[in-house]
Amino acid sequence: MSRARRPRRTGLAVAAAAVTLLAGCGPTQAAGPGEGDAPAPVAPGAEPDGRTPEGTLLVADFGGETVTFVDPEKGPIDTVQVGTAPYGLVVGEDGRAWVATAEGVAVVDTRKRERLAVIPYETDSGPSATGEYRGGGMGIALAPDGEQVYVGVNVPGGNGVLETIDTRTREVTDTAPVGRRPFDVDVSRDGREVYATDHDSFDVTVVCADGEGEPRRIEVAPYGTEGGLGSWLKPHYAVVRPSDGKLLFPFEGERLVVVDPRTGASRIEPMTANTHQHGATITEDGTLFVVGTGPIGSSDEDPSLTIRTKDGEERVVPLDGPHEDVAVSRDGRTAYVSGGFTRDGYWHGITIVDVPSGKTSRLTAGERPLGIAVL
Repeated sequence: MSRARRPRRTGLAVAAAAVTLLAGCGPTQAAGPGEGDAPAPVAPGAEPDGRTPEGTLLVADFGGETVTFVDPEKGPIDTVQVGTAPYGLVVGEDGRAWVATAEGVAVVDTRKRERLAVIPYETDSGPSATGEYRGGGMGIALAPDGEQVYVGVNVPGGNGVLETIDTRTREVTDTAPVGRRPFDVDVSRDGREVYATDHDSFDVTVVCADGEGEPRRIEVAPYGTEGGLGSWLKPHYAVVRPSDGKLLFPFEGERLVVVDPRTGASRIEPMTANTHQHGATITEDGTLFVVGTGPIGSSDEDPSLTIRTKDGEERVVPLDGPHEDVAVSRDGRTAYVSGGFTRDGYWHGITIVDVPSGKTSRLTAGERPLGIAVL
């Protein structure tokens, strides 16, 4: 079936290659087999009106084909089929979740807990598959006004693509070339720029949300690019700092790369966890949370969660086993760390961290849960 979409922007159809940094974007037109504990059984639960309670967790079951709704005190309450190997997810103010799977972006009504649609990718990313290197959607983000969703599509063996989805029509409206394996996608606070963190090409691609101009590539490689695809020292996840819009990239619990996306300039601040790092999130007051997955070398420390204030002071909370991503409660007092992990060593659950005390507890939930959000 043919799909109506606006014409391609010539500037977005060029091959993915490093280009000269520009001044920035103008205003938008509109503002594998499981390991560890078995997945927990699901006990249906909801408020008296049948809707999902506020504060429920939503996780992407990378080891299956579902998202799982989790009561943070009691465990799983429901699952919804979304597609093969769901990776990242994002939830809008309207309660719709957008889930990047191997075969398309699934749209889920989180209040009624039902799938509304699956939007196929315009990019050919190969046959639907599972595992760390599978093709299809990885990082995903929602525009501040909720009118567009941006998803990074991995194309095995080549450069990735950023696809733009109109949330009203649920159709792909634009594509832009980015780097290899877009682990994460973020959007500037004003909605003008989209940032794809390109894991296997050691960079971030800056794309104008209005479709004008060419994508700009900024190298993010504080350890250099030696080792290429075999290197561990690559960018994984980023956050946009609320105070100034700069991008923060944590590396190895040792270095925090602060990138100005408008100029491409960067500087490095020290970190203290000394562990391989993946997922990250930041709260409105500038507190940064970073997941440490554990050692990749003999000198690395065990898994942890770094809690870093806006002034750079850090606390490192030990975790039991590898984890992948993190979400924080609205009051900032509780962090939820998914146990899925993109590599071997994952487990089927979530670690709950009391932020003031650093105390932790584990909750069996989901099937290799990766992306996580608080509803």
